[in-house]
Amino acid sequence: MMVEKSVLERRRDIIYALRRFFYERDFLEVETPAILSSPIPEMNIEPVKCDLGYLITSPELHMKKLLASGYNKIFQICKVFRKGEYGRNHLPEFTIVEWYRAGATYIDIMVDCQDLIRYIGDALELRGGVNFKGRKLVYNEKWNVMTVREAFSRWAGWDPVVNFDEDRFYKDLVELIEPKLGWPTPCIIKDYPASEAALAKLKASDTRVCERFEVYWGGIELANGFSELNDPVEQRERFVRVLHERKRKRLPDLRMPEDFLIALETMPDSAGIALGVDRLVMILCGMESIQDVVLFSEEFRR
Repeated sequence: MMVEKSVLERRRDIIYALRRFFYERDFLEVETPAILSSPIPEMNIEPVKCDLGYLITSPELHMKKLLASGYNKIFQICKVFRKGEYGRNHLPEFTIVEWYRAGATYIDIMVDCQDLIRYIGDALELRGGVNFKGRKLVYNEKWNVMTVREAFSRWAGWDPVVNFDEDRFYKDLVELIEPKLGWPTPCIIKDYPASEAALAKLKASDTRVCERFEVYWGGIELANGFSELNDPVEQRERFVRVLHERKRKRLPDLRMPEDFLIALETMPDSAGIALGVDRLVMILCGMESIQDVVLFSEEFRR
């Protein structure tokens, strides 16, 4: 099914506003390779293998190398690829905007997110809100910010920081927590259990949690950001654990990204985030499926 022209026009306006937001704040737009020799070892994201290596699941590794080389404020709008993802909110190829700031923390990036959504909403003249899934969403009122512990205590009845259970965590997150988040304004949930840190710093005040947050709007995860871990020793230890677990679960073998670990030795304290452009377009167009805002998405069904 072809995407409606009005949706494509709004998509164009959203991406134009995205770029203008970052240009006005002196971010440098960059383009990094779409192919990696050694992707980030992760458990819940599977890269797509190609002749030269792997298609990127995120431009993160290259962009952090730029931070390590002295770039301070960078952003990129690009396609990324993840094997086996297809559904109402997922495609194996999709568009994100990813940005990083040297000298920043995840608190600074939270502010960026709020400023960015308000900027785009104003650019599209959506002050009256948008209709999504039969309910009204607004962007220009105060956002709700809560910790993961607060969200789980409220809607799932347990504390994942004190008694982490991976299977229960993700089941309750998807079934009990996410549908409640981001009505009618966007919502931030922050301070994930340390086991969910991946590439994020642990909080100095409580190492049971990490400086990671996600943005939700209309029950949909829109963005994932964190204060970046820049300790190569700790990052290597995390990767070793992931590679061991992937082997135990008989997932495809991945290599240690040695060049990335070398870059971490000179990467300054930084924070960054990836925001799903297609999902943002879906919400701002009032569409209930990502296939309604991405051209030729039916190709992925083959």
